[in-house]
Amino acid sequence: MNSEVEHKRLLIMKTLRESEFPLSSGKIHEQLLSKGIEISERTVRFHLQVLDSHGLTEYKEKKGRFLTTRGREELTKAHVYHQVGYLSAKIDEMTCKMNFDPSSAQGTVLINFSTIDKHYRDVISDSVSPVFSSGLAHGTLMCLFDEGERIGDCFVTQGKIGIGTVCAITLNGALIKAGIPIRSIFGGLLEIINGAPSRFTAIIHYDGTSLDPLEIYISSGMTSILSACINGEGQIGASFREIPIAAREKTIEIDSLLKSRGLGGFLKLGYPSQSLLGIPVGDKRVGLVIAGGLNATAPLGEKGIPIESSALSGLIDYSKLFHYEELTKRLSQLKK
Repeated sequence: MNSEVEHKRLLIMKTLRESEFPLSSGKIHEQLLSKGIEISERTVRFHLQVLDSHGLTEYKEKKGRFLTTRGREELTKAHVYHQVGYLSAKIDEMTCKMNFDPSSAQGTVLINFSTIDKHYRDVISDSVSPVFSSGLAHGTLMCLFDEGERIGDCFVTQGKIGIGTVCAITLNGALIKAGIPIRSIFGGLLEIINGAPSRFTAIIHYDGTSLDPLEIYISSGMTSILSACINGEGQIGASFREIPIAAREKTIEIDSLLKSRGLGGFLKLGYPSQSLLGIPVGDKRVGLVIAGGLNATAPLGEKGIPIESSALSGLIDYSKLFHYEELTKRLSQLKK
């Protein structure tokens, strides 16, 4: 089955599993749309008919569809199958699709995507800007999306604002295009003490999860990024990479160029075959610690403001990004 088609059917099945009552195709369409997943009601109906024919869903007259026992079992199996190595594969795929050239400052970069209700517009800048200014976001650039706009599979519904932040995988793309192989090892919670990275307090390996680790930590309320920015003490999202020893100096050059373009770089760079922040690295390799792109919007959630975020959301042209100091002005230009 086409992976995109399978993904849509799994989303429909998951929506039915999460509901206490049978749902119509219209209700399923509404719930998916509210999560930023753009899919037409007609497409939902088509997939439901296929799922019915396979005994995975069943129609109750005048009530709607519900997930059958077989459907629940199939959804569990699919989750396990997609879980192993899924995120690593997605990182590799999006890295290859990115075509940003640091030398010319042209091309596409990968962004994360968050949505927030418009009536919180006035608190966005004060929550987000400190993360950028303290160097705990990935770079200094971002973008905004108004209602009706989309990036990848993410859609900004009515009454919402979409916030795009540069994804740390952008560094992977720049290094690979320079001929430097890079391994994405894990994402985790990085403890900041006296304003400096100290140690990882929790990690999730990319090859064993279908969800971005930073999404998990942030949505679970495990970060304290605003405190790290203001007081120099806290837990932020970060990731760990490895590069070959021979590429260390070239990586420093590319990192410097990316920072000059506002696209960030690493928080810490290790030395050949030496552990970094207590994390051992492979033989003839060097460790890198990179701040998570989702750190920028995490303080909104830390303040109790409802926000939905997803990593690796899509590609955007570099020219559409702006410096975070323009955020207040850009927010004022969105629809009321």
